[in-house]
Amino acid sequence: PDNLKMLSTALDEAGYRVLIATDGLSAIERVDYVVPDIVLMDAVMPGMDGFETCARLKAHHAASQVPVVFMTGLTDPEHVLRGFRSGGVDYVTKPLDPDVVLARLDTHLRNARHLSAAYDALDAAARAVVVLDARGRAIWKTGRARLWLSDYLGSPDDAPDLPVPLA
Repeated sequence: PDNLKMLSTALDEAGYRVLIATDGLSAIERVDYVVPDIVLMDAVMPGMDGFETCARLKAHHAASQVPVVFMTGLTDPEHVLRGFRSGGVDYVTKPLDPDVVLARLDTHLRNARHLSAAYDALDAAARAVVVLDARGRAIWKTGRARLWLSDYLGSPDDAPDLPVPLA
């Protein structure tokens, strides 16, 4: 709670609008109503831990491209790797330095905005593009690709696997 209050105050003073979820399920439910620009995640939370919460956020269509930054007291290399493997873009250990956190957030937000602009440009060009991860699972689709996959191959919009004829 002390770290949360200190960080929330620093973010407020820097001009950020802060929404707080104290557990993983609440965080996931909120992205159905509002998609944040960035998520700061503790690995240790009641109920679902931060790693599982991050993985579920990354699987959520609306939040899949939102950068997740872990801020936690877990410092073992296995935890750091787990944070990145679950979809995190950064891993900051406590105690937190608000100035360092703000610098990292600014960098991740700038990168996310550039990526979003590139995706918007692809959508505006009306191209059917599907981006695949190393395992061949769809991690992003343009609007035209989602439409064609649905209309011609019956693929649900949020399906991570490509339809068999296309795969």
